[in-house]
Amino acid sequence: MNATEARNALYALVKLAEQDGRTTLIHKHGDRALLAPLDRLPAARKADAFPSHVLSAAQKDFGELISRAAQGQPQVLRRSRTPVAVLLPADPPSGAPSSDTTAQAGAGPAGGAVNSQGTQGRGSAPRRLATLGDTIGSVLTTGPVGGPTFGLPGLDTTIGALQPGRLTLVAAAPNVGGSLLGLAAARTTALVEQRTVLYAASGPNRDDVFRRILSAETGGEYPRLKQGRLTEHEQQVAHQLVQAGDLLMIDDGSNLTAEDIAETAPHMEGLALVVVDRLQAGHSPRLPLSGNRLPDASQVLASLARTLHVPVLAVVDSDDPTLLGVLDADVLLTLTATTDPGKVQVTVSERDFGVIGSAYLRPDLLHARFLDAGPAPLTNLADEPLVQRLGSPTEHELAEAALPYTSGARQGLPASVTHLLAALRTALADGDQEALDELGPSLAETAKVSPRLPDDAAGRRLAAALTAYRAAVPTATPGHPAPAQPAPGSGHVPDDEDDEDDTETETEAEQDLRPGDEEDEPEGVPFPALKILKDAVQRSKMHPIQVIRTEDREGGPWPLISEDMAGEPSWVHPDVTSTRVAHIRDNGKRVRRDKLDVPASLGDGLMCLIDRNGSFPSACSAVPLAPNKLLHTGPLDVFDKSQAGIYLIDIPDWNFPGMPHPLGQLIDRTDDEGRVWVTTPHIRQLERLHREGHLTDRVTIHDSWTGRANESLFKPFYAAAREARTELVQVGGDAYAHYKTRVSIALRLLWPKREEQRSPFWRPDWRMSMVAEASVRHWTVAFKAVQEGHPLIALRKVDAAIFWTPDETPPDTYRIGTGFGEVKAKFIQPGAFIPEGDD
Repeated sequence: MNATEARNALYALVKLAEQDGRTTLIHKHGDRALLAPLDRLPAARKADAFPSHVLSAAQKDFGELISRAAQGQPQVLRRSRTPVAVLLPADPPSGAPSSDTTAQAGAGPAGGAVNSQGTQGRGSAPRRLATLGDTIGSVLTTGPVGGPTFGLPGLDTTIGALQPGRLTLVAAAPNVGGSLLGLAAARTTALVEQRTVLYAASGPNRDDVFRRILSAETGGEYPRLKQGRLTEHEQQVAHQLVQAGDLLMIDDGSNLTAEDIAETAPHMEGLALVVVDRLQAGHSPRLPLSGNRLPDASQVLASLARTLHVPVLAVVDSDDPTLLGVLDADVLLTLTATTDPGKVQVTVSERDFGVIGSAYLRPDLLHARFLDAGPAPLTNLADEPLVQRLGSPTEHELAEAALPYTSGARQGLPASVTHLLAALRTALADGDQEALDELGPSLAETAKVSPRLPDDAAGRRLAAALTAYRAAVPTATPGHPAPAQPAPGSGHVPDDEDDEDDTETETEAEQDLRPGDEEDEPEGVPFPALKILKDAVQRSKMHPIQVIRTEDREGGPWPLISEDMAGEPSWVHPDVTSTRVAHIRDNGKRVRRDKLDVPASLGDGLMCLIDRNGSFPSACSAVPLAPNKLLHTGPLDVFDKSQAGIYLIDIPDWNFPGMPHPLGQLIDRTDDEGRVWVTTPHIRQLERLHREGHLTDRVTIHDSWTGRANESLFKPFYAAAREARTELVQVGGDAYAHYKTRVSIALRLLWPKREEQRSPFWRPDWRMSMVAEASVRHWTVAFKAVQEGHPLIALRKVDAAIFWTPDETPPDTYRIGTGFGEVKAKFIQPGAFIPEGDD
C-alpha cells in the first residue's frame, strides 16, 4: 500500500505485525519499506539501538520515516516505551557485492560464458550467463556426483542427489518423521562425506540434534538418551562425534529467521548443504519460521540456494497441498504413511514435471532414523526368548493406524472414538488384558458404525484397520474380536488360569461404570459420593462448565487429552530383577504376582511395601484445574501460576540415581519430537524441581490450552470423603466397600468413555488433572525418602512404593495410619512375592 494509506491504518498494521507476525510492504514514490514484526530485527528490542518513535509521532512524520527506512536506516515504532514493530528496507542495498567472487566485472568466464551488461546503469553486479558447453560435463556424468545424499540407497537412487542451487522441501505430517530425513542428509554429508553443513534448528535445540545423531549412529534408544542415560559405548561414540563433528554447525538461536540463515551461510567456508529443521505450518509468535511467514521464508531460502549454489533442504511439518503449493520449492519430497506400519512412502516431485519417482523407507523412530525398506533381517529365534505379545494383530494394526489421531497430530475423528482408540493403544502398551477386554464391545461397535474418515493416506489406513477389526469380531464371542492364539510353549496361561489384576491400587481397583451409575444415590446410602461431588462443583462461585458440548469435543484441546497424561510410575530399580510368578489365593484363584530379587550390594534387610490410602479422593483436596473454558494460549515463555490446563513440553533430563523420572510412564509416550502433553500438576512439579536445582533447565512450553486456575473445586468432596472414611473404615464390611465403590464411580464419571453413559460431567481435563495430582504426590513423598537415604527399589501407579530397609522401620517421610495422606506398611522377606489386594 502507499504511504498515505499506511499512515491512516498505522495502528491496525502495527497490531497485525505484533499479534499475527504480518509484514506490510509500503511504497512512497521510489522508496519501498517493510512494516515488520520485531522478530525480523531482534536487535530493535534493545534500547537506543536504532532511531525510535512513539506511534503518534511516527504517524505524523510517516513519509519521512519510510524514506529513511528505504535507505537502510531501520526505524523502531514504540507504544509508549515498548517497541512493537520496525520499518525496514524492502530492497537490499544496490551496491551489494556479487557472490561470484571468481568473476570480476567485465571479465569473461571460462567456457564461453558472457556477462550481461544490460543492468550496469543500476549499479548491480553483472549477471553471469552460461552456454551449453558449460553444462555438458555435469550432464554427461552418471550418478549423483558432488551433491549431498541421504545415505539411504533407495531414496538416493530415486532423487539422484540434493542439487546445488535448488530448494528441496521435505513435507511430512507430525509423527511421520520429516525431521529425521533432514538429519539423515546432515549426518551423511558431515560425518561420512566430511563436508560442511549448516543445520538451522527452528524447533529442536542443539542438544536434541546431537542426541538424535547419537541415537541413529549407535542404535541407542532416543527416549533413554533424552534422560541422559548413556552406555559406555554410547559415551565413546559421543566423544568421537564431538571430535569429528566440526563440519556440522548447528544454529538453534532464538528468533531464527530465514534472513539469519542467509546472512550466516556465506561466511561458512566450503559449505556443502544447508538444512532447515523446521518450518512450522501453525503460527507461533515465538517462531519466525511459522504460519503466514513461511512463503516469504521459502523465497529467501530459495534465493540463498541460487546465490551460494548450494542445496538447501527445508523440513515442513505438514503435507497440506495448498501450503506446499504456496511454498513453491524446486523439489518436493512428501512422506506419507502406508497401510504397512513398517513402511513410509517418499514421493519425489519437481516443480515443472510433477511426480518423478518414489521410494519406501522403514521408520525406526526409536533410534531417530530411517532405514531402507528392504526385507527384514532374519534372526535366529533359538537365540531369543519367546515373548508373549498381548492382543491380536488386528488390534495392534488398529492402534498403529489410529496413532496420527490419538497423538493429536491429526483431527477429524469424533472425540469419543479418539479416546477409545487411545485407550486401546495404552492397554496394548501396558499389557493390560483386563482393560483390553473391557474395550472390546466399544471397539466392535465403533468398527461396525465406521466413522467418516478423511480421504488421505492416514484416513484410508485407519478405515482399513477398522474393516479388518470388524471382520474379526464374528469369529469370537459377540462384541469381542477373536483372541490371538499363543504359540506352543509360549508359557501362556489358559483362560481359566489367566493373570488377574486384582490389586488394590487406585487405578486398577476403580469401579467399572455400569448403566445407572450416573444417577444420584438413593437416600440412606452410607456415602452418596456423586451427589456430593455434583453439589461441590455447582456451589463454586466460578460457575464451572460441567459438560463440554458434544459438537465441541472433536476440536480444540479435547482430542489431545489421553489417559497417558496420568504420568503414573511403573518403575523398578535398574539393579533389581523383577519377575512374574504364579500364586494361588485362599479362594483357589490362580493369579500372578511380582517377585523382586534385590542385589547383595544393598546389604541385609527387608522389603517395605508402602500402600497409600485413598490416593484419588485425597488428591481432590487441591487439584489445580480450569473450571471453565480452555483457550488456546500457544507457546509460553514461562508458566503462569494463575492458569491451568494442558501443556506440550519437552521431556526434561533426569539424572537423579535411584529415582524414576518425575513424569513416570509419560516419557515413553512422546511424539517424534520427544514432546508430550501434560496437565498442570506435572508442570508445577517440574517447576519446583527446577527451583530446587534437580532439573538443569526450565521446562519449555511449546503449546498450551489454559484457563483461569482453581484448586478448591473438589475440596468439599474431599472433606466429606475424608470424614466418611474415618467412620466407615472402623465399621468395615459392606458399608466401607460401598463407600469405596461410590467414590470410585463418582470420580470416573468426570470423564465417561462411552456416549451412552449420561454422566453429569464430561471434563477429561478435570479427570486427568486429578489423577496427575495423585501421581505427583506419590512421587514426591517417595523422592523425599530417597533424599534421606532410603533405597527405593520399586514405585508403581499412584499408591505403591517398595523400599529396602535393614529392619522393620518404614521411611519416616510417611505417616502410618488409615486416613487420607497416610499409609499402610507391610514388610516382606527377600525372595517372597509382592502381595496385592487381599493376598
